[in-house]
Amino acid sequence: MNPFRWSFRAQFLSGFVVCVVLLGAALYTQYFQNQIPCPLCTFQRGAFALLGLLFLIGGLHAPKGRGGRATYGVLALIPAAIGLGIAGRHVWLQHLPPDQVPACGPDLAYMMEAFPMGAMLRQVLTGSGECAEVSWRLFGLSMPEWSLIWFVALTLWLLVAAFRSRKPDLLRDLRS
Repeated sequence: MNPFRWSFRAQFLSGFVVCVVLLGAALYTQYFQNQIPCPLCTFQRGAFALLGLLFLIGGLHAPKGRGGRATYGVLALIPAAIGLGIAGRHVWLQHLPPDQVPACGPDLAYMMEAFPMGAMLRQVLTGSGECAEVSWRLFGLSMPEWSLIWFVALTLWLLVAAFRSRKPDLLRDLRS
């Protein structure tokens, strides 16, 4: 069975399941492997959560029309693009030469409490030295590299689900 030919509902619900598994893996590494997420990691988790929520809503609604599917595709593309940008920035920071890594800044909780929203976002997205540290690897890739790969895969998945042409299956219709 070709997963690219699944129904919109099946494709969006499977996207939701992938997001839940990824968030579960992130929580596992945090609470059982003591990997404290940096601010950029926290924002990536937020993007996965929002993307998963849109996958869930779109999958449960499962619009039949092309316009409805495209609407969910565009809505889901927003957190996917944000996640791609944040993960890409994080990977870039991790590959900087040590002398070019920015200094460590305050933690996210303090920044949210002490700074206005715009300043806090600017500070987080600029990145800090703690975001450049690589303390965890799986098959030679850091967590932000895995996040970037998954954001690319989920973005392609949602584009296929939302925008591919769905020709009617005449054989299936005859059997019904």
